[in-house]
Amino acid sequence: MADVKDSAITRYGIVGVGMMGREHLINLYHLRDQGLAVVCIADPHPPSQLLAIELAQSFGWELKVFSGHEELLKSELCDVIVVSSPNMTHHQILMDIINYPKPHHVLVEKPLCTTVADCKQVLEAAKKRSDMVVQVGLEYRYMPPVAKLIEKVKGREFGDVKMVAIREHRFPFLVKVNNWNRFNVNTGGTLVEKCCHFFDLMRLFAGANPLCVMASGGMDVNHKDEVYDGKVPDIIDNAYVIIEFDNGCRGMLDLCMFAEGSKNEQEISVTGNIGKGEALVPEGIVRFGSRAEGREHVQTIKAEDERIKYEGLHHGSSYVEHLTFLSAIRGEGRAAVDLEDGLMAVAIGVAAQLSIEESRYVTIDEVL
Repeated sequence: MADVKDSAITRYGIVGVGMMGREHLINLYHLRDQGLAVVCIADPHPPSQLLAIELAQSFGWELKVFSGHEELLKSELCDVIVVSSPNMTHHQILMDIINYPKPHHVLVEKPLCTTVADCKQVLEAAKKRSDMVVQVGLEYRYMPPVAKLIEKVKGREFGDVKMVAIREHRFPFLVKVNNWNRFNVNTGGTLVEKCCHFFDLMRLFAGANPLCVMASGGMDVNHKDEVYDGKVPDIIDNAYVIIEFDNGCRGMLDLCMFAEGSKNEQEISVTGNIGKGEALVPEGIVRFGSRAEGREHVQTIKAEDERIKYEGLHHGSSYVEHLTFLSAIRGEGRAAVDLEDGLMAVAIGVAAQLSIEESRYVTIDEVL
């Protein structure tokens, strides 16, 4: 393995080494043949620090450990920072990294921030730093069946896309450090925290920007018997969301987080004027057919990406995300998922949350 003291090695730091931070650590270890190493971490939670240290030691990596991102920045030990701390911390951490004199490339976990205003502030600050690549962790784009469906949409195999329907039927939110993800004030709300992935995909499939959002949802099953510091969680666990795009396309999200009895966690359907495609996760299947040939000629293929050496928590998508990010920071292209993408995904989620709260259509202009 390459020596981390080698100046040719791209040195990574990870801010926030909870479940997702450690997942990034494992992915980066599987990408070590690309000339990179994780050299430092920052996290105020000692148990998370310890788990990350043990993991890195099993890889033969020695980590410098900091309790906060400011110390990590001042150490100037790394060239790249992965931000995988709780949602509500992203804004301040990103502003500090972007405004720090030494440039650091950044991969920030979704959602970019919990509010539209914070996202916009980060975007404006980053415009002044042409020496940095900032990419948002909307990695569902890279799940093999989704990537294959994107390829077919871009190849216009279904014609002009008119409808995008995404169903996510899954398990409840996982337990996080100090249960931060149980409250809207920390997450931005379920439709920001979880569903920014799907709003990003809808925008990508539609090839357009959203105009307005209508949503219905509630907290009907999960977390109702939980109490933290005297407060009951307020995150919704199911919703329907309809989005109208500026090219006439419509998107619909069907979210249920008490549906452990599902074969597939995500079912994504894209329908155009000449054909239709579907991606099923985790089955890894893509189905596609044309109106002209009908049901009898629908094809089914298993989608795979031979580049993936580690499947991890998201079916190999985090591995591909890191590959594309590495290409961008080495000057082989721009950020594949940029800050504008991150902002729009949050804006749709914020509009959907507002629509539920106020029982009305919400325009994107309102939240932007």
